Amino acid sequence: MKRINNYKFLYTACLTVLLLGAVSCKEQLDVGNPNAPTYDANVNTEAGLINFAQGAVYINGFAGNGQDNWLGDSYFSLPWGYSALMADLVGADASNNQVTTIGQPDYILLDDGTKVTNPSPQIGIIRSFNSRAATGAGNNPLYYQWTNMYSLNNGCNQILSLVDGIKFSGDAASRSNTIKAWAYWWKGYAYASIGSMYYSGLINDKAGTTNSDYVLHDAIINQSNSYFTLAATTLSAITSVSDYQAVLGALIPSDSQVGRGGILTVDMWKRNINTMLARNILVNKLAPFVKGNPNATITKSSTTAMTAADWTSVLNLVTNGIQKTDLVFTGRSTASNYFFSPAGGTVASLAAGSNTSTTFRISERLIQNFNAGDKRLTNNFSTTTTYKNNYIYTTRYSLIDGGAGAAGVYMMGSRTAGAYELYIAGSYEENALMLAEANIRLGNIDAGLAFVDAERTYQGAGVAAVAGTGLSLSGALTELTRERRVALFSRGLSYYDSRRWGWTYDIAVGGGSYGNTVVTTAGAVNKNVTINYNFMDYWDVPADESVLNVPSSSVSTTNPNY
Repeated sequence: MKRINNYKFLYTACLTVLLLGAVSCKEQLDVGNPNAPTYDANVNTEAGLINFAQGAVYINGFAGNGQDNWLGDSYFSLPWGYSALMADLVGADASNNQVTTIGQPDYILLDDGTKVTNPSPQIGIIRSFNSRAATGAGNNPLYYQWTNMYSLNNGCNQILSLVDGIKFSGDAASRSNTIKAWAYWWKGYAYASIGSMYYSGLINDKAGTTNSDYVLHDAIINQSNSYFTLAATTLSAITSVSDYQAVLGALIPSDSQVGRGGILTVDMWKRNINTMLARNILVNKLAPFVKGNPNATITKSSTTAMTAADWTSVLNLVTNGIQKTDLVFTGRSTASNYFFSPAGGTVASLAAGSNTSTTFRISERLIQNFNAGDKRLTNNFSTTTTYKNNYIYTTRYSLIDGGAGAAGVYMMGSRTAGAYELYIAGSYEENALMLAEANIRLGNIDAGLAFVDAERTYQGAGVAAVAGTGLSLSGALTELTRERRVALFSRGLSYYDSRRWGWTYDIAVGGGSYGNTVVTTAGAVNKNVTINYNFMDYWDVPADESVLNVPSSSVSTTNPNY
């Protein structure tokens, strides 16, 4: 596995990978000598810049320059895998990079009151292995999301440093602005990922440079918002639809232009931006819903609680967010020349198959969220085998590879090339469920539940509508939280949900998760289990950065709340 351990991360934009990494089954234009690439020789034409801009995102950002090849092979299997583990949607027993330990709670209380304690709590584990030596040995989970996203950011910086020096065909301004919007959008995405996961980070908007002025995660999110907004403004300056479509169609891999993926119209892209702006608010604030209490509070946290103004902002954004018929940014695996593989590139593919042999095992805490009669459950999950493991990872469920074939019902995972639709950024489902949650929290319970019903219909759930049934605020939030865990499985969001709802915080500060299903290795099914996860809410900066890039500011690179 390739690692960058001997110099600062933000200097790293591997031109060779960027140029050779344009991902598509169609032939790419020759843009120079691949054995000796340079910007002058290889990125001096429109075609060269487009290839570069594609590789900067899909290879540098999401394939991680090959660094993600120990648990699956992409950003969507590794950092998103940690998210799914900490959200307790999947379990694992792989030995490297703390896959087994990172999702383990501090303790559980079984139905009969028996307390089962974890001898190696998560916070201590991830801190003890946050070192350059541990990274080199494949034991530092904090390393990967940081590296992928700063690689993506720097690749986009390189795009922006080159674009004004390129001679474009057709409507040059529209073509140039399409590429600029592309870079701004993915910079917004990268900063959103860093700011949503790490306690502090770096703002770096110049190619090939770095700085040591660390800022808090909320400043990183503000920078993300700025770039998403700049992307929208730049899209508004495009005047030639045909030139815009030609460039965007070349930037997005051809195999990913199917299903809900494709060449977004300018208005579709703007709605995608609104969804991401709303996400930035939602996942970085607290909205505690602990033990069925909509008024729960978390007394010690690295962020603050959502206000009515925050909910209104989310509502305004998602009202103009992704619509049911909009195209979005998706990915599809291919048999070769891929940026994620069919069998190992996503959480879903690593969970698909018999639970006796898969890397990720479906958690009982995921299954408990399906309502009775939900066709997504029968179409996607089998109880043919039981996987037994200590503590909480015993499960009776397997994710059916490719689903059971029910017409019109969402398929949740596949290992076949091109079969699984990966949602890289926002989706209709996410937008609809943000509309639901904002309405519910603002007192419009039935209006909110109508969006839950609409999203379930969209995925073919086939369950009875919940709007108009007289649900209380607590009952409505129960439906909302259950649906987000089911509908957004394997989309990199579930840990943020568990955090903002208060479930991953220590019971001592008002957190915890209640009413859970846990199956013991002896086969006993417990359905009212209390789980005290006590996870670090925002991660420390990886030592590979903080040791080599010593802070010049007073902002801590370790989370002071833990």
